[in-house]
Amino acid sequence: MVAWYERHRWVELPLGVKFLLGLGCLMIAACVVVDLVSGPDSTLSPVLISVPVLAAVGARKVWAPLGAGVLAIVLVFVLARANPSVPTVIHVSSAGCVVLAAAVTSGVIALMHREEQAAARLHNITEAVQRALLRPLPPRVGRLQVAVRYAAAEPDARIGGDLYDLLDTKFGVRVLLGDVRGKGFEAVEVAADILGVFRDVARTEPGLESVATRLDGAISRRGRSEEFATAILVTTAPEENHAAVIVNCGHPPPLLRHREGTVTELSPQVAAPPLGLCELAGDCYRLQQVPFQPGDLLLLYTDGTSEARNRQGRFYPVAERLRSIGESDPGALLDRLLDDLRSWTGGRIRDDVALMALRCMRW
Repeated sequence: MVAWYERHRWVELPLGVKFLLGLGCLMIAACVVVDLVSGPDSTLSPVLISVPVLAAVGARKVWAPLGAGVLAIVLVFVLARANPSVPTVIHVSSAGCVVLAAAVTSGVIALMHREEQAAARLHNITEAVQRALLRPLPPRVGRLQVAVRYAAAEPDARIGGDLYDLLDTKFGVRVLLGDVRGKGFEAVEVAADILGVFRDVARTEPGLESVATRLDGAISRRGRSEEFATAILVTTAPEENHAAVIVNCGHPPPLLRHREGTVTELSPQVAAPPLGLCELAGDCYRLQQVPFQPGDLLLLYTDGTSEARNRQGRFYPVAERLRSIGESDPGALLDRLLDDLRSWTGGRIRDDVALMALRCMRW
């Protein structure tokens, strides 16, 4: 009995809906009792049409309204025997309407079950695509502690235009975080191209600006002028240099929280266009080298974070929040930032958010 109940959608219904359904069942039972005691000259059998409808609410199997329909037809015949003065056509029409209601609701449940199976298959496909595109990152690479978080604007979304990756190469640890223009599978297609090229050239191109140029070409070769992506590329220099090299491709500037707690916005000296638009500006991607000492933390984020607004229309103050949250563990820091962001927006994230934190560790 418990297993059947747990398989039923009733357990997922809001408490108010459960109350109304229970009230409806009580009213039907009361009508049957009143009909039985009120004498042979009147009947309330038409009320029984609602029995299979109530049974169908939240049902996962077609037998629920069918079984309820059988019970309702039995009750119609019981009331017909108890009320011989009522014209037979009324009882017959009540039984016919019960059959019709049971058949329609069963058909609806069967259709919903088929759509659920299709949605489940699509869900599995999108999860497989996400695993292929956005692979889990290791919690530590060399002297870096790493954490990444992704939050979709739509609760059921699994993939989108935000992308990230991290590779340990002979040139150092190389990181990519980006945001493709647009939504849906077109954005996913562009993100797949960018990630595929990055995973290839990050291991072979010695210069980070060359990596950015190759990524720009990956989008330009698609031949669609409206496609582009903002991105941040980071390479941690050899360990003895204690530095990070950054190429900003039209992306919100990363934030560097120093070990003493101050936060610096790492805006590029010369603004560069997003990937896919470099041809408009010529040789546009330039390196930016910043100190990255043990204890420092580098935060990369998409514009879904920096452009999130509260009810007053104010943008989310990423640098201020990073300064106020003193958490040193990157994973815990990103969890608190996401919770704070949801609180800032009133619980609703209106754009996809990708966050990555890199913390320089001592040997």
